[in-house]
Amino acid sequence: MKLDIQSIHFDADKKLLEYIEKKLNKLETFYDNIVSGEVFLKVTNDAKENKLVEVKLNVQNQSIFVKETSISFEAAVDMAENTLRGQLVKYKERMRN
Repeated sequence: MKLDIQSIHFDADKKLLEYIEKKLNKLETFYDNIVSGEVFLKVTNDAKENKLVEVKLNVQNQSIFVKETSISFEAAVDMAENTLRGQLVKYKERMRN
């Protein structure tokens, strides 16, 4: 899957980028027709959970979007991956019917 990762107003380190790619590439085991994906990383002004991750996956004729916040980018990516997994399974079921 072609994955475009953008960190807004900061530079993400290589370790974080590799972590995101590894986690999101696992989604292809649930649905193999993912065309591409976009990931946006932002730091918000909230007190605790100030790491925001937005993921948009393009699958055939539709987009699947999820937005998660947490205390770290890794935790937010984990939550986004779990949510996307469920959405992909539902999408796959709808496509079968």
